[in-house]
Amino acid sequence: MQRVSLEVDSQLFRLLQNAARANNLSIEEECLRRLEGGERRSRYLQALVAELRADEEQRRESSRLM
Repeated sequence: MQRVSLEVDSQLFRLLQNAARANNLSIEEECLRRLEGGERRSRYLQALVAELRADEEQRRESSRLM
């Protein structure tokens, strides 16, 4: 296995620590989980995508009625 060193600001490191704790993982395991794509999308991004989809659907409906 190759070793990787990262410089991470203190706020991001605390977020990683909290996520690792919440998932009962080590920080290394949490980083690997995120690299493998196992991380959930943020609620903010999920809401934003839902809003964009709804806007697009309204735009399509409006263009069909014209």
